[in-house]
Amino acid sequence: FLVRVSHPCPFVKDAPRDADEADHLLELPESARLENFAALDEQENFADVRVAWNEFGLAVQVEVTGKSQPAAGDADKPNLSDGLRLWVDTRDARAGHRASRYCHHFSFFPTGGGVDKDEPFLTQTKINRALQDAPPASLGDILFRAHRQKGGYRLEAFLPGAVLNGFDPAEHPRLGVYYHVRDGELGDQHLSVGGEFPFAEDPSLWAVLE
Repeated sequence: FLVRVSHPCPFVKDAPRDADEADHLLELPESARLENFAALDEQENFADVRVAWNEFGLAVQVEVTGKSQPAAGDADKPNLSDGLRLWVDTRDARAGHRASRYCHHFSFFPTGGGVDKDEPFLTQTKINRALQDAPPASLGDILFRAHRQKGGYRLEAFLPGAVLNGFDPAEHPRLGVYYHVRDGELGDQHLSVGGEFPFAEDPSLWAVLE
């Protein structure tokens, strides 16, 4: 690559919000939006993806619009489900093409879980070809909400430092980051390079979250 893109990640003190006082777990500012270069390829984004941080962890908010059909999902087939795939490297090493124990892959889905497969669900997935796997997280420690709304849905998640191996914003303020929003109706939205590159397993292709 000729350039490496660094995305600013704002500090948001009140994340997550008090569940008893707010309809939404998160309300991240516009400054938290991860901008991509879809316009250069004459494409339009259908997902607004925002990430913020505080000393307790990372906050992730996604809003998908423009849908005429309900989101589709199946916990038994997460690769085919609508939702957000997020990769985070708490060390932003990116010196090699294989993931380390600091590289994480979490996915968040608005529907497809539960007995009737109509509830939101999340997963942690091992990264293919990793030199070392990140420790498996206790998914119950991740605060996660999904809201169905007209023309799409909204996902909100707070990843506490306990599920992000190596998370230490004071010592390591630069993280590797990449996202892929999949939608069976609207298509795919990527942070940078698309499916022609092996972004799912190669952290050198990820961007920087500062």
